[in-house]
Amino acid sequence: AFVVNFSDEAFIDQDFTSDVNKLREGLSHLEARGGTALRDAVVASADKLAADARHPKQVIILITDGDDNASTLSLEQTIHRVQQLSGPVIYTIGLLFGDDVPRREARDARKALEMLSTETGGMAFFPKNIEQVDEIAAEVARDIRNQYTLGYHSTKPTTEPGFRRVEVKAEARGMSKLNVRTRTGYFPIPRRAESRPVQR
Repeated sequence: AFVVNFSDEAFIDQDFTSDVNKLREGLSHLEARGGTALRDAVVASADKLAADARHPKQVIILITDGDDNASTLSLEQTIHRVQQLSGPVIYTIGLLFGDDVPRREARDARKALEMLSTETGGMAFFPKNIEQVDEIAAEVARDIRNQYTLGYHSTKPTTEPGFRRVEVKAEARGMSKLNVRTRTGYFPIPRRAESRPVQR
C-alpha cells in the first residue's frame, strides 16, 4: 500500500510498503490546510498504481471531508482517466457531517464521490460521525477480500475506439434478484504491433 495526502496538490507521504508502522506514520502526516484537489489526487494515485503496482488487483480508498475546489481536472476527466488505465476500484469515505460543512458543498461532494465509486465498481460511504469510520473500513476490507474477476473476449477489435459498456447479471436458483456491483465499462487497450525483421 502507499499513502497519498492532498490539499492544493497531491503528494506521496509513504511510498509502496508492507510495513504497517510506516503506513501509520504516513497517515499521521495529514494536515487540514489549503484547498482540496481531490480529483487530481485520484488521477495521480491511479497513474502511480498503473506504473508501479506489482499486483493486478488495485484499489484506492479515498477519504475526504469536502468538495473538490482546487483540481485542474473535472470529475468526468478523472473517471475517464481511471477507466482508460483499466484502473483501480475506488472506495470513497465522505466525512461530510458536522455543522461546519455547508449543505450545498456536502451535497455536491456526496454526488461526486458516489459517481466516482459507481463508475469504477466501488462503494461510497458517508458516516454520520467519526466513530463509524472504523466499522466502514472493516466493511471495505471484507469487500476487497471477497471480489471476483471475470474476463471475456469482446467481438469488437481493440483498434476500434470508444468506451465499452459492460453489464453483468447474476442468477441463482431459489434466490430473488441479485445485485452485482461492477465497473460500468472500459476503454480498449490496443495491442502493440509485433516487431518484425525488415526484409532487404
